[in-house]
Amino acid sequence: MSASDRELPVKTPKLPASETFSDPEAAVRRLIELYDASVDFLRERFSETVGGPKPPSRFRAFYPEIRITTTSFGKTDTRLSFGHVAEPGTYATTVTRPDLFANYLVQQIALVMNNHGVPVSIGVSDTPIPIHFAVAGDRNVTVPQEGTMEFPLRDVFDVPDLATTHDNIVNGQAKPDRDGTRPLAPFTAQRIDYSLARLSHYTATDPEHFQNHVLFTNYQFYVEEFEAFARQALSDPGSGYSELVGPGNTAITTPDGDLRPPAKLPQMPTYHLKRPDGAGITLVNIGVGPSNAKTATDHIAVLRPHAWLMVGHCAGLRNSQRLGDYVLAHAYLREDHVLDDDLPVWVPIPALAEIQIALEEAVEEVTRLKGYELKRIMRTGTVATIDNRNWELRDQSGPVQRLSQSRAIALDMESATIAANGFRFRVPYGTLLCVSDKPLHGELKLPGMASEFYKSQVSNHLQIGIRAMEKLREMPLERIHSRKLRSFEETAFL
Repeated sequence: MSASDRELPVKTPKLPASETFSDPEAAVRRLIELYDASVDFLRERFSETVGGPKPPSRFRAFYPEIRITTTSFGKTDTRLSFGHVAEPGTYATTVTRPDLFANYLVQQIALVMNNHGVPVSIGVSDTPIPIHFAVAGDRNVTVPQEGTMEFPLRDVFDVPDLATTHDNIVNGQAKPDRDGTRPLAPFTAQRIDYSLARLSHYTATDPEHFQNHVLFTNYQFYVEEFEAFARQALSDPGSGYSELVGPGNTAITTPDGDLRPPAKLPQMPTYHLKRPDGAGITLVNIGVGPSNAKTATDHIAVLRPHAWLMVGHCAGLRNSQRLGDYVLAHAYLREDHVLDDDLPVWVPIPALAEIQIALEEAVEEVTRLKGYELKRIMRTGTVATIDNRNWELRDQSGPVQRLSQSRAIALDMESATIAANGFRFRVPYGTLLCVSDKPLHGELKLPGMASEFYKSQVSNHLQIGIRAMEKLREMPLERIHSRKLRSFEETAFL
């Protein structure tokens, strides 16, 4: 307890006591009730105090939590990679934005109930809700910068604490609480709130627009093709797509709608081709570099997407490759370094069969080539990801030898980062790249060559990525989420 806590009495909202539920939907309704009441309390108190003198009391509200206790090993379907706990005990997780995650929470709670035959307890946790996150959903309220108010904000409200906003659970470093309680979900409420705020900042779109299938690209050309595809899809009532949302949360529902971008585009322009069930496709232009790739995936992971894929350009490393050929990654050489502290480079990043098959079938359908003929335009092999865009200017003996020893067939700056973070966050991942230059063979990415290449190849490449996502959408969720992504002791929630 801080000095300010001792000086001021603490006021909290009056909320129902913890209660057990055997109905997942009723449990989620209670989560929404608790969360909304807590956030409303903080917003009201903040509106009353901002701009005025220091109030005589401190205001605090807490995240709701889900808690289960099982005293026996459940009879679970061993084919499933989630929906059950490893051994008897008590498991809990704090929850934020239960309205946004309602479908996910109902599904995960139902699986735990069915697999272990126990109810869940829904109540208030002991983790405070930071005021910044409480007011994030209210566009009429802005938290002033420290020092602009008559009193320090943290004297009256809880503020974000990075010491408790971490990835210990997904990194396999989490320890049981003092009472022995273990994590039920991969992310805590504060960690999720932090990422939801970051997503709005980097993409200029609200988190609720993100779809379950995410395409990452490193070129604006793919965005233009994606918008063209989306407009065509909106003209077809049978496509299942209902809306296209772009930066600034501008939205169109008809093919001739005005998707007016904001005056200043965000760092990672993002577009959402939505379906009513959330099974549409989100395209994120992460730009160039592993740092952007890590940033985007760090935050999108909290939304628990069903899959993410990288579709972008790469350098072809083999003389037999041609500009415009495709590369399907089945292994990754990681020299990006941005994840070294979270996922050591000695950890292998396996290819996921369901993703690989979906991508290869999509290439066949779009190019209309099959079997041995498909080998003319596509190679499967190792993709190397590096953190130096101008690696060609170094002494070639070192990098080229390593690339040759690794059997790499392509090099880029994002794919291994996206795949590694998919592995780390238990999000199915894959990579299909298009060869845009061959620096080891004198074919550099020059303006004249590039423009002709972009015109002929970008559309097909994007169509392949979209078709692969549509194939994955047709698969049951339990098939996509491979057991390869789960460690010895995992959280029950996906």
